[in-house]
Amino acid sequence: MTDVDQTQSPTTYKRVLLKISGEALMGDQGYGLHPPTVVRIAQEVKSVHDLGVEICMVIGGGNIFRGLQGSAQGMERTTADYMGMLATVMNALAMQSALEDIGVFTRVISAIPMDQVCEPYIRRRAVRHLEKGRVCIFAAGTGNPYFTTDTAATLRANEMACEAIFKGTKVDGVYDKDPEKFDDAKRYDQISYDDVLQQRLGVMDASAIALARDNNLPIVVFSLDEPGGFRGILAGEGTYTIVGG
Repeated sequence: MTDVDQTQSPTTYKRVLLKISGEALMGDQGYGLHPPTVVRIAQEVKSVHDLGVEICMVIGGGNIFRGLQGSAQGMERTTADYMGMLATVMNALAMQSALEDIGVFTRVISAIPMDQVCEPYIRRRAVRHLEKGRVCIFAAGTGNPYFTTDTAATLRANEMACEAIFKGTKVDGVYDKDPEKFDDAKRYDQISYDDVLQQRLGVMDASAIALARDNNLPIVVFSLDEPGGFRGILAGEGTYTIVGG
Protein backbone atom coordinates (compact mmCIF):
# COMPACT_ATOMS: atom_id res chain seq x y z
CA MET A 1 0.00 0.00 0.00
CA THR A 2 1.20 3.50 -0.82
CA ASP A 3 2.25 5.58 2.15
CA VAL A 4 -0.35 8.11 3.25
CA ASP A 5 0.42 11.57 4.60
CA GLN A 6 -0.94 11.33 8.13
CA THR A 7 -1.77 15.04 8.22
CA GLN A 8 -3.92 15.04 5.07
CA SER A 9 -7.46 16.31 5.38
CA PRO A 10 -10.26 13.72 5.30
CA THR A 11 -11.71 15.70 2.38
CA THR A 12 -8.98 14.25 0.17
CA TYR A 13 -9.95 10.63 0.77
CA LYS A 14 -11.40 8.84 -2.25
CA ARG A 15 -11.75 5.34 -0.79
CA VAL A 16 -12.42 4.67 2.89
CA LEU A 17 -13.54 1.88 5.19
CA LEU A 18 -16.24 2.60 7.76
CA LYS A 19 -15.98 0.44 10.88
CA ILE A 20 -18.91 0.39 13.27
CA SER A 21 -19.82 -1.87 16.17
CA GLY A 22 -22.80 -4.18 16.12
CA GLU A 23 -24.07 -2.30 19.18
CA ALA A 24 -24.42 0.81 16.97
CA LEU A 25 -27.30 -0.95 15.17
CA MET A 26 -29.39 -1.70 18.24
CA GLY A 27 -30.31 1.89 19.06
CA ASP A 28 -31.72 2.18 22.58
CA GLN A 29 -32.55 -1.50 22.69
CA GLY A 30 -30.43 -3.86 24.73
CA TYR A 31 -30.13 -6.45 21.98
CA GLY A 32 -30.56 -7.10 18.26
CA LEU A 33 -31.33 -4.73 15.41
CA HIS A 34 -33.30 -1.47 15.62
CA PRO A 35 -34.52 -0.92 12.03
CA PRO A 36 -34.81 2.91 12.26
CA THR A 37 -31.20 3.07 13.50
CA VAL A 38 -30.03 0.83 10.66
CA VAL A 39 -31.83 3.11 8.19
CA ARG A 40 -30.28 6.24 9.74
CA ILE A 41 -26.76 4.83 9.42
CA ALA A 42 -27.51 3.73 5.85
CA GLN A 43 -28.53 7.31 5.03
CA GLU A 44 -25.23 8.54 6.52
CA VAL A 45 -23.36 6.14 4.25
CA LYS A 46 -25.40 7.22 1.21
CA SER A 47 -24.64 10.89 1.90
CA VAL A 48 -20.91 10.15 1.69
CA HIS A 49 -21.35 7.81 -1.28
CA ASP A 50 -23.10 10.68 -3.08
CA LEU A 51 -19.87 12.69 -2.76
CA GLY A 52 -18.19 10.12 -5.00
CA VAL A 53 -16.29 8.43 -2.19
CA GLU A 54 -15.82 4.66 -2.54
CA ILE A 55 -16.93 2.97 0.70
CA CYS A 56 -16.23 -0.37 2.36
CA MET A 57 -17.83 -1.32 5.66
CA VAL A 58 -17.12 -3.73 8.48
CA ILE A 59 -19.81 -4.16 11.15
CA GLY A 60 -19.28 -5.98 14.44
CA GLY A 61 -21.68 -8.57 15.80
CA GLY A 62 -21.85 -7.63 19.47
CA ASN A 63 -25.55 -6.73 19.29
CA ILE A 64 -26.32 -10.40 18.59
CA PHE A 65 -23.42 -12.46 19.90
CA ARG A 66 -19.88 -11.68 21.06
CA GLY A 67 -17.39 -14.53 20.92
CA LEU A 68 -15.33 -13.38 23.89
CA GLN A 69 -18.45 -13.12 26.02
CA GLY A 70 -19.53 -16.64 25.06
CA SER A 71 -16.05 -17.93 25.83
CA ALA A 72 -16.07 -16.25 29.23
CA GLN A 73 -19.28 -18.10 30.04
CA GLY A 74 -17.69 -21.47 29.38
CA MET A 75 -18.22 -21.96 25.66
CA GLU A 76 -15.27 -23.24 23.65
CA ARG A 77 -13.53 -20.14 22.23
CA THR A 78 -13.29 -21.21 18.59
CA THR A 79 -16.98 -22.13 18.45
CA ALA A 80 -17.94 -18.87 20.17
CA ASP A 81 -15.89 -16.83 17.69
CA TYR A 82 -17.50 -18.54 14.71
CA MET A 83 -20.90 -17.73 16.17
CA GLY A 84 -19.80 -14.09 16.46
CA MET A 85 -18.75 -14.14 12.80
CA LEU A 86 -22.19 -15.37 11.78
CA ALA A 87 -23.72 -12.48 13.74
CA THR A 88 -21.71 -10.03 11.61
CA VAL A 89 -23.22 -11.58 8.47
CA MET A 90 -26.73 -10.94 9.82
CA ASN A 91 -25.84 -7.31 10.49
CA ALA A 92 -24.26 -6.93 7.06
CA LEU A 93 -27.39 -8.27 5.35
CA ALA A 94 -29.55 -5.84 7.35
CA MET A 95 -27.34 -2.93 6.28
CA GLN A 96 -27.35 -4.11 2.67
CA SER A 97 -31.15 -4.15 2.68
CA ALA A 98 -31.31 -0.64 4.15
CA LEU A 99 -28.80 0.74 1.64
CA GLU A 100 -30.45 -0.84 -1.39
CA ASP A 101 -33.84 0.48 -0.24
CA ILE A 102 -32.43 4.00 -0.70
CA GLY A 103 -30.77 3.27 -4.04
CA VAL A 104 -27.20 2.34 -3.10
CA PHE A 105 -25.94 -0.82 -4.81
CA THR A 106 -24.30 -2.98 -2.16
CA ARG A 107 -22.47 -6.28 -1.94
CA VAL A 108 -22.06 -8.37 1.21
CA ILE A 109 -18.78 -10.25 1.01
CA SER A 110 -18.13 -12.98 3.56
CA ALA A 111 -14.83 -14.47 4.67
CA ILE A 112 -16.78 -17.69 5.35
CA PRO A 113 -18.35 -18.97 2.10
CA MET A 114 -22.16 -19.00 2.15
CA ASP A 115 -22.98 -18.54 -1.51
CA GLN A 116 -26.75 -18.51 -1.16
CA VAL A 117 -26.79 -15.30 0.88
CA CYS A 118 -23.59 -13.39 -0.04
CA GLU A 119 -20.40 -13.46 -2.07
CA PRO A 120 -17.18 -15.16 -0.98
CA TYR A 121 -14.23 -12.85 -0.38
CA ILE A 122 -12.14 -12.47 -3.54
CA ARG A 123 -9.97 -9.37 -3.34
CA ARG A 124 -9.90 -8.43 -7.02
CA ARG A 125 -13.66 -8.85 -7.33
CA ALA A 126 -14.22 -6.65 -4.27
CA VAL A 127 -11.96 -3.95 -5.72
CA ARG A 128 -13.96 -4.07 -8.95
CA HIS A 129 -17.21 -3.60 -7.02
CA LEU A 130 -15.75 -0.46 -5.42
CA GLU A 131 -14.61 0.86 -8.80
CA LYS A 132 -18.17 0.41 -10.06
CA GLY A 133 -19.51 2.51 -7.19
CA ARG A 134 -20.90 -0.29 -5.06
CA VAL A 135 -20.62 -0.30 -1.28
CA CYS A 136 -18.83 -3.44 -0.07
CA ILE A 137 -19.74 -4.78 3.37
CA PHE A 138 -17.14 -7.26 4.57
CA ALA A 139 -18.65 -9.85 6.91
CA ALA A 140 -17.47 -12.81 9.02
CA GLY A 141 -14.32 -11.04 10.17
CA THR A 142 -11.14 -12.55 8.78
CA GLY A 143 -12.75 -15.99 8.68
CA ASN A 144 -10.57 -17.09 11.58
CA PRO A 145 -11.24 -17.31 15.33
CA TYR A 146 -9.21 -15.19 17.77
CA PHE A 147 -9.34 -12.13 15.48
CA THR A 148 -11.69 -9.22 16.16
CA THR A 149 -13.66 -7.23 13.62
CA ASP A 150 -11.27 -4.33 14.35
CA THR A 151 -8.43 -6.43 12.97
CA ALA A 152 -10.62 -7.58 10.07
CA ALA A 153 -11.44 -3.95 9.25
CA THR A 154 -7.76 -2.97 9.20
CA LEU A 155 -6.85 -6.00 7.10
CA ARG A 156 -9.58 -5.33 4.53
CA ALA A 157 -8.79 -1.61 4.43
CA ASN A 158 -5.20 -2.44 3.52
CA GLU A 159 -6.20 -5.05 0.97
CA MET A 160 -8.62 -2.62 -0.69
CA ALA A 161 -5.99 0.17 -0.68
CA CYS A 162 -8.30 2.40 1.39
CA GLU A 163 -6.83 5.75 2.35
CA ALA A 164 -8.29 5.71 5.86
CA ILE A 165 -10.44 3.82 8.33
CA PHE A 166 -13.37 5.80 9.72
CA LYS A 167 -14.22 4.43 13.15
CA GLY A 168 -17.74 5.47 14.17
CA THR A 169 -18.18 5.60 17.96
CA LYS A 170 -20.39 7.21 20.60
CA VAL A 171 -17.94 10.11 21.13
CA ASP A 172 -16.44 12.65 18.74
CA GLY A 173 -12.84 11.51 18.86
CA VAL A 174 -10.14 10.02 21.06
CA TYR A 175 -9.92 11.28 24.66
CA ASP A 176 -7.28 10.78 27.32
CA LYS A 177 -10.04 9.33 29.54
CA ASP A 178 -13.72 8.54 29.30
CA PRO A 179 -15.52 11.85 28.55
CA GLU A 180 -18.80 10.41 29.83
CA LYS A 181 -17.25 9.92 33.27
CA PHE A 182 -14.73 12.78 33.50
CA ASP A 183 -15.60 16.41 32.75
CA ASP A 184 -11.91 17.28 32.33
CA ALA A 185 -11.28 14.64 29.64
CA LYS A 186 -9.10 16.03 26.85
CA ARG A 187 -9.82 15.28 23.20
CA TYR A 188 -6.90 14.84 20.83
CA ASP A 189 -7.01 16.35 17.33
CA GLN A 190 -4.26 13.95 16.32
CA ILE A 191 -2.45 11.19 18.18
CA SER A 192 0.16 8.63 17.17
CA TYR A 193 -0.42 4.89 16.95
CA ASP A 194 2.22 4.30 19.63
CA ASP A 195 0.55 6.72 22.05
CA VAL A 196 -2.79 4.95 21.56
CA LEU A 197 -1.13 1.62 22.34
CA GLN A 198 0.94 2.87 25.28
CA GLN A 199 -1.98 4.72 26.89
CA ARG A 200 -4.40 1.88 26.13
CA LEU A 201 -6.97 4.31 24.83
CA GLY A 202 -9.18 1.59 23.37
CA VAL A 203 -9.61 3.06 19.89
CA MET A 204 -9.27 -0.42 18.37
CA ASP A 205 -7.58 -3.55 19.65
CA ALA A 206 -3.78 -3.66 19.72
CA SER A 207 -3.45 -5.96 16.69
CA ALA A 208 -5.53 -3.59 14.56
CA ILE A 209 -3.58 -0.51 15.67
CA ALA A 210 -0.25 -2.25 14.99
CA LEU A 211 -1.41 -3.34 11.52
CA ALA A 212 -2.56 0.20 10.71
CA ARG A 213 0.76 1.61 11.96
CA ASP A 214 2.82 -0.82 9.91
CA ASN A 215 0.98 0.23 6.75
CA ASN A 216 0.65 3.98 7.42
CA LEU A 217 -3.13 3.72 7.45
CA PRO A 218 -4.77 6.62 9.33
CA ILE A 219 -7.78 5.99 11.59
CA VAL A 220 -10.36 8.78 11.81
CA VAL A 221 -12.41 8.49 15.00
CA PHE A 222 -15.74 10.36 15.02
CA SER A 223 -19.22 10.24 16.50
CA LEU A 224 -21.68 8.11 14.61
CA ASP A 225 -24.49 9.50 16.78
CA GLU A 226 -24.14 13.01 15.34
CA PRO A 227 -26.42 13.40 12.30
CA GLY A 228 -24.39 14.22 9.19
CA GLY A 229 -21.13 13.60 11.03
CA PHE A 230 -19.63 11.17 8.51
CA ARG A 231 -20.35 13.40 5.52
CA GLY A 232 -19.38 16.52 7.47
CA ILE A 233 -15.85 15.25 8.07
CA LEU A 234 -15.37 14.40 4.41
CA ALA A 235 -16.68 17.87 3.56
CA GLY A 236 -14.07 19.46 5.80
CA GLU A 237 -16.23 20.06 8.86
CA GLY A 238 -17.01 18.42 12.16
CA THR A 239 -14.98 17.16 15.10
CA TYR A 240 -12.79 14.10 14.97
CA THR A 241 -9.40 12.64 15.91
CA ILE A 242 -6.87 11.29 13.43
CA VAL A 243 -4.74 8.41 14.70
CA GLY A 244 -1.53 8.25 12.70
CA GLY A 245 2.17 8.93 12.63
